[in-house]
Amino acid sequence: MDQDARDIADALTRLSAHSADEIAQAKVSRLGGLTNRVFLIDSARGAHVLRIPGKGTEEYINRAVEAVAARAAARAGVSPEVIATTEDGLMLTVAIPDAVTLSPEGFASIAGAPTRAAQVLRKLHGSGETFAFRFELFAMIDDYLKVLSGKTIDLPNGYHDVLASADAVRHALNAHALPLTACHCDPLSENFLDTGSRMWLVDWEYSGMNDPLWDLGDVIVEAKLAPDKETEFIHAYFSGAPSAAEQGRVVIYKAMCDLLWTLWGLIQHANNNPADDFWVYATGRFERCKALMATSEFAEHVKAVSRG
Repeated sequence: MDQDARDIADALTRLSAHSADEIAQAKVSRLGGLTNRVFLIDSARGAHVLRIPGKGTEEYINRAVEAVAARAAARAGVSPEVIATTEDGLMLTVAIPDAVTLSPEGFASIAGAPTRAAQVLRKLHGSGETFAFRFELFAMIDDYLKVLSGKTIDLPNGYHDVLASADAVRHALNAHALPLTACHCDPLSENFLDTGSRMWLVDWEYSGMNDPLWDLGDVIVEAKLAPDKETEFIHAYFSGAPSAAEQGRVVIYKAMCDLLWTLWGLIQHANNNPADDFWVYATGRFERCKALMATSEFAEHVKAVSRG
């Protein structure tokens, strides 16, 4: 029995959702994951998804808060039912049949994918569910910087300069703050499951009460939406063209998600996460953030948000 098989058997035993015979006879396939190991478990009880948390994630993810959000999202009808969790981050959920895990290529090639993604986000944001965490961009940047201060790693050149220049962004966003709603906050393409008729969202590690337009800016960046797909996505969310202030917030968050996830990538690099070249990931995101913030259009969007 290899290490994955041993870990899966131990995890399923601890979650107490399967008998010993069901665990022994289950068919298992790997589903991927950047920081965690995720498996499809096909047993006599049906198809389930097992998440085993990655090494080091306990430094920056509150698993109890995540479990609250995952169950709330399931109640909202946007995420699979949660079967069981543990305090240290094991999670077992119902698998969604006939669902395709999206990618940037999927968003580009599957008809209606941006529209269905906008619809599931709108459903989440309007659900009235309350998450146990407040996703606050600049506080999270400070928290990640504290984590990195205990590791042997340098920030990309100019990071603190860009962070200081983001003060104008902070003031603009706070001048006309939107009501907080339940938000995914980390809408990678791979966190969308598409059945062709509707989307589902998974992975609630970073979710919280947030400005809902954060999710839109982040999706556009993560899915690498081309201009026509970005327009489809935004218009589907707003049921038409957004106001200048709404469009400005989306553009601001395109830059700010890169500013934040740069630090997340550096943490993965420092933790020797083998899933990707996280130094290249982090520095690439930072350079994209700098480039967007340096444009005259970005400054106009900040002004539009300030005016409200």
